[in-house]
Amino acid sequence: MEMHLISSGKQTKDELIQAIKKAHQYVDYIHLREKDWLAGEFLEVIASLVQLEVPKQKVMINDRVDIASISKVAGVQLGGHSIPVQAVKKYFPHLRIGRSVHGLKEAVAQEKAGADFLLYGHVFSTASKPGLKPRGIDSLKEVVGNTTVPVIAIGGIQPCHIPLLKESGVNGIAVLSGVLLNDDVEASAISYYQALKEGRE
Repeated sequence: MEMHLISSGKQTKDELIQAIKKAHQYVDYIHLREKDWLAGEFLEVIASLVQLEVPKQKVMINDRVDIASISKVAGVQLGGHSIPVQAVKKYFPHLRIGRSVHGLKEAVAQEKAGADFLLYGHVFSTASKPGLKPRGIDSLKEVVGNTTVPVIAIGGIQPCHIPLLKESGVNGIAVLSGVLLNDDVEASAISYYQALKEGRE
């Protein structure tokens, strides 16, 4: 199972860079999801991560296809407000495309559109979605069972959830504050990594 680490928008650039420095060796992908950053800020942070020997093939950029393309990172994570998957696939074929989805119909449609993987959630209760009922394991299983591209679960995931998620057939997990906003970033990243490693054995 893959692990995707997603920035929360709640840290300064320096705080985020230092947190990623501590966690990157334990994760498969790092998503820069920063709605308030200017283009130059993305490029600045990507350059800093490269200096810290974070591989570009681990980095995904949310929404900003232009930044993902010119910086030659792994790919882009798209949402409902983003450029359609079909357009990105046509004009930026070198990018790996993730698409956030929230239901089976949307998941099937985005796979058909050409998404390389689907980010589905929120699966468990999470502070980032207060008052919104989680979609739960059963709906996750439904999406996994009716699509063929990798499905990554997101939303309130703790290391203790990983055995249950493995049973769902999901291809990976995505974590935000559970790692990057933890008081001990490295220890938290290791706890997820170990739980995932046990799931691979």
